[in-house]
Amino acid sequence: MLKEFKTFIMRGNVLDLAVAVIIGAAFGKIVTSLTEDILMPVIGRIFGGLDFSSYFLVLGEVPANLRGSTDYAALKKAGVPLLGYGEFVTQAVNFLIVAFIIFLLLRVVNAVLAKKEEAPAAPAPEAADVALLREIRDELRARRT
Repeated sequence: MLKEFKTFIMRGNVLDLAVAVIIGAAFGKIVTSLTEDILMPVIGRIFGGLDFSSYFLVLGEVPANLRGSTDYAALKKAGVPLLGYGEFVTQAVNFLIVAFIIFLLLRVVNAVLAKKEEAPAAPAPEAADVALLREIRDELRARRT
């Protein structure tokens, strides 16, 4: 069983998948930082707030020690039911950024593949036996005339 597992793990597609997951996680962190640290503050500023992810509606009782608080994380940690639409918008922007970058990446890959298909393939060299048979045929034709 251990030998089968080792064979399974050493397959190329499993290793490729592992590398893709690791790169995807790192890429996700970059996109999260781009969204939270660069884009959302600008969007928040346009809509009148500096931290867009802190936009929420309180749906239940707020504990006495947190009354008047606008700290989304603290309220959520205290178990207050919240409708965090700002956080949802942040995650939606994250998704759109990732989807757009993947779209651009696939577009480039497809263009490269299309270019390879358009390039005329060099004709394969003629096999020696075919060339010899062709010479014999031509010689026989020449003798008939």
